[in-house]
Amino acid sequence: MRVALASMLVLLLAGCSGGRDKLIADLQSPRPEVRALAVKKLGERFAADDVGLFTQAARDPVAIVRAEAIHALGKSQDPLVIDLLNESLGDPDEGVQLAAAGSLATLKTEKARGYLQLQYSRRGRSTRIAIVKALKDINVPGAMASVVAAEAASIWERNLKTLTEGALPERVGAAEELGRSGRPDAVNRLVPLLKDNQIVLAAGAARGLGHAGDARAIPALTALLDENFPELREAACEALAHLKEVSALPKLVAVAQEKSPTSPSALAAIIALPASPETDKALCDLLLTGADGDVMAAGRELRRRQGCPADPIFEKLKNPATAASALLAIAVLGPTLKDAAAKVTPSLSSSDAQVRKLAVDALAELGDPAANAALLKAFDAELKALDPLRADWVPQALPTVYARGFDPDVAPPSDDPSASVRLKTSDLLKKIASLDQERRKEQGRSALQSMPPRELIDDASEEQLKVLTSLVRALGKLKVDGAKDKIEPFTRESSPALRANAWAGLAFLGEDVKPALFEAERSVQSAAAIALVESGATGQGAVLEAIGSISGDHSRLLEALHGSTPPVAQAAPLIAIVKEGGGEAGQAALLLADMKATDAVPVMMTLLADPTAVARREVLIALGRMKDPRAADVVSKDLYSDSAEVRAAAAEALAALGASAHLEAIDALKGDYDLRVRETASAALKRLAPQGKP
Repeated sequence: MRVALASMLVLLLAGCSGGRDKLIADLQSPRPEVRALAVKKLGERFAADDVGLFTQAARDPVAIVRAEAIHALGKSQDPLVIDLLNESLGDPDEGVQLAAAGSLATLKTEKARGYLQLQYSRRGRSTRIAIVKALKDINVPGAMASVVAAEAASIWERNLKTLTEGALPERVGAAEELGRSGRPDAVNRLVPLLKDNQIVLAAGAARGLGHAGDARAIPALTALLDENFPELREAACEALAHLKEVSALPKLVAVAQEKSPTSPSALAAIIALPASPETDKALCDLLLTGADGDVMAAGRELRRRQGCPADPIFEKLKNPATAASALLAIAVLGPTLKDAAAKVTPSLSSSDAQVRKLAVDALAELGDPAANAALLKAFDAELKALDPLRADWVPQALPTVYARGFDPDVAPPSDDPSASVRLKTSDLLKKIASLDQERRKEQGRSALQSMPPRELIDDASEEQLKVLTSLVRALGKLKVDGAKDKIEPFTRESSPALRANAWAGLAFLGEDVKPALFEAERSVQSAAAIALVESGATGQGAVLEAIGSISGDHSRLLEALHGSTPPVAQAAPLIAIVKEGGGEAGQAALLLADMKATDAVPVMMTLLADPTAVARREVLIALGRMKDPRAADVVSKDLYSDSAEVRAAAAEALAALGASAHLEAIDALKGDYDLRVRETASAALKRLAPQGKP
């Protein structure tokens, strides 16, 4: 019996030894999955003698092998492997980083804790989450708060060092980043830099002071508006816009009235100031004195407010020298000016083409049908004046078929010396076109169409056509009798501006303008989409339908939908854009949030689950607006993002979602480096924390 037991023991030991020998042999396999499995099996049987094998495997060129080796090393409890695990926290592969964080947590030493805290600021979202979990496993009190504070300190020190020792571009970036910290010491360091001889550095300091949110910087920033350097003045305007300080208003108004390159920045700063009688008056003054682009921006803002007093505008309208600027002001203010149509109509007969154009635009925006007859008369007169310029040079229709030897779908003649080259090129282009067509067919989408020219030569320039261009749009917007028959022929014009406004006019009339949405000319596509959106829910639905049918760029159509709330029943094309996850996903997500399209929530959550997805900030904001509690856990992961604006958006979204389960992580962000994140986290805590508790 004893002999039999001894024999069985020998056989068992031999089998075990043989299995281990095979695993060690598999470590040399050319197949990475075999090496990874061998490391995993050896790790499950962990033996102290195998630490060397795991250390060698941790240097393997394939990530899955390295990850298994790092897992195994965590079982060693050997302090000598801590440095290797720290090195693996910086591995190019995220899976290896996660394994290293978990293994460091098992060691529970002060050195392991230090490495974890040090690496937090250098890693991406998923690894940051793993590091915080590892620190909690080591029983570090306030784990996330400690790494957030350590990161803030390291960023501050790095920026201070760069500001004094870096190259000029690095110093400019450091100045802006110091300002983002919002620390009082940042203001003390940046204000003296406003007088630096390097203009780009002074401008960077100005932008940094704007981000700092400290009113102490306002006098120094306001003084920069008297400088001669446009870059410096623009930076000062941007900073004052962030600070929203009303005391800078007189200086900003003076700069905005200069009609200089800095004027648009000054106007943007004025618009950013809190609404008040003083800022409203400043905008109304600029409406009469600013450059055309600034007048339009000021007018759009004033439309959202209460408009402007009409009398000063009508006074300017009486003076031929200032009539154009008055008409532009009326056009941008639109319906906020009552009974203005009668005062504008006489300008339709002006000898100045620009005045006539602006008069037409103003009447279109005022929307008063009393002007319809005058517009019809102006249309006929303009058309008659342009007839000589628009006469066809070639009376017969342009050819619609290729001449011999030029049709890409027909083989070139044999006597053509370039036949072989052209045939190869034609075949290649056909293959590319066929692949594109097949891809669009699979997606159920169509390509944009180019408009063939109406005429080989057109004597009428875009400048000469500008009045007619405005008229065809106005006839449609005011729904003038017989407008469709007058407008429709212009949809076949070679002039993009004339064609765009013709399609817009038809859209206002409720006609089918889908061909315009599929035009390759973006200005035509945009004009038709904007008019459709403005016309109501049916037009918005048509734009959404086009988004679902067009392959490629949808930006012009999405921009047209901005500020509207399309029917939720037609949300599918926007959901598809979010699912694709490209740069347009953010715009689509915000529109879906306004539509309250709850079906989009799972798609947005899936997008956020991908750490590399773009448009994260917009998707987070959209999920917050949707107020769907299902999204809370996915959104909370972006509290660990390495992007400050994403962290701020995540905290804001969680507050909107009422996600009180994530208070600890939000509270940790009160120690964040970035002022925006700290402020957003504090605001979120006020909304989420129980009454009377911090």
